[in-house]
Amino acid sequence: MIVWINGAFGAGKSSTARELIDLIPNSTLFDPELIGSGMGRLLPAKRLAEVGDYQDLPIWRRLVVDTAAALLAEVGGVLVTPMTLLRQDYRDEIFGGLAARRIAVRHVLLAPDETILRERIAGREAFGDDPTESERTRRWAFDNIERYQAALGWITADAHVIDNSRLGTDETAAAVAEAVRTGSAAVSDIVQTPEPAGETLAAGVLLFDQRDRVLLVDPTYKPGWEFPGGVVERGEAPARAGMREVTEELGIELTAVPRLLVVDWEPPRSPGYGGLRLLFDGGRLADADAARVLLPGSELRGWKFVAEQEAADLLPPARYERLRWALRARERSTVLNLEAGVPVG
Repeated sequence: MIVWINGAFGAGKSSTARELIDLIPNSTLFDPELIGSGMGRLLPAKRLAEVGDYQDLPIWRRLVVDTAAALLAEVGGVLVTPMTLLRQDYRDEIFGGLAARRIAVRHVLLAPDETILRERIAGREAFGDDPTESERTRRWAFDNIERYQAALGWITADAHVIDNSRLGTDETAAAVAEAVRTGSAAVSDIVQTPEPAGETLAAGVLLFDQRDRVLLVDPTYKPGWEFPGGVVERGEAPARAGMREVTEELGIELTAVPRLLVVDWEPPRSPGYGGLRLLFDGGRLADADAARVLLPGSELRGWKFVAEQEAADLLPPARYERLRWALRARERSTVLNLEAGVPVG
């Protein structure tokens, strides 16, 4: 299990975590910031210059999951993890990766009043040995409060909130330990999707509204928007798999077998194995059907109809290329064969 302590810079995450390992039996401190600091030794300076925060590096998010899993395999018990997470898609990716390894996460937010938070940042004597770097970090901490406030909507809906405005470090740690013991800090409901052990066959279904906008869904367990659909089960026809997934994900039953639009071979890219990705045309949804869409809360956070250009901003590049060519195939009433999103043959 992991107890993930979230909060703004200055909320008291690290000090609380150090106290907490004495209150939760068989617990170990795991600070993902150590992985972030190692990025400077692992990656070329050019790559580091492309991002403003090491959390924006996919390798950091992947290593957090892999390191946590390896550490738990080594020491067992509970990992206490103090780390600010302000982007919901990063939370989805990390917690989803942990869930895929059957690692439960209890998400706790330390939420002191903003006035007290600012006082703590201002009152801290130094942020390191270098005075210039220390002052830069202080300014960054103040600037980051706005991002934290903007993220509170999804964080407070997901995490167990502890207002530690007037709590000392030991009292805050005791409150977290009690929330974990009683279950008030519940296990995250991010769906447990086992990682594939080899190439997979997946079927997606494109559904359209009366304006020919395509329906996309927002998964809780991986970054980026997606098409309704999923992995084809053993012995299952791909088109039928797509129909099943539409029913499971949206509560909509398709009466006709959808028409194939594209076959896309996705090459293996670590840590994934790739495989065949099929997209089918599920046709237009009547307004009444769209109004009855019902999402499984543990797997999908939202859905919406989007135009092709808006889809480019929501979908990861590989999925967008698949969609782009599927729309061309639909326009031409044909089927396209793709390799890594590029038509061949």
